[in-house]
Amino acid sequence: MGEPSQNRPIELLLVEDNAADVALTEEAFEESSRSVTIVHMDNGADALSYLQKEAPHTDRKRPDIILLDLNLPRLDGWGVLDFVKSNPELRTIPVVVLTTSIAPTDIARAYSLHANAYMAKPFDLQQFFDLIHNFESFWFDTVTLPTMSESESGA
Repeated sequence: MGEPSQNRPIELLLVEDNAADVALTEEAFEESSRSVTIVHMDNGADALSYLQKEAPHTDRKRPDIILLDLNLPRLDGWGVLDFVKSNPELRTIPVVVLTTSIAPTDIARAYSLHANAYMAKPFDLQQFFDLIHNFESFWFDTVTLPTMSESESGA
């Protein structure tokens, strides 16, 4: 097994338009013993601008992982997912869908667009915290996230 990501700071891009869900997600990560920097975008268009290093995001760090809602203003999560997974410079960033939909068609579509995981938001507060902690444990303690060389990251 490779070295888990817990040994380095994690850059998480949270693409979520619901302020309450953003606050809950940030609160859940505050309990973490690892260094997690959360960058929040509240719509898909701004998320793409961020990922492409467009102004005012020219100095942004490449996210290690993207936590993506599907129901977003300006550009929905489907558009963001398709863009990321179609872009050779971004496609290795894991994208985890976190949304309210449990529709089998949405789940199938997300995976067909190469989402790395699909999680349905629970309505119970403790279950939401448990979900975020399980996400964190799996993606940051178990999985080895990709790292980019300077030539791959455009540096």
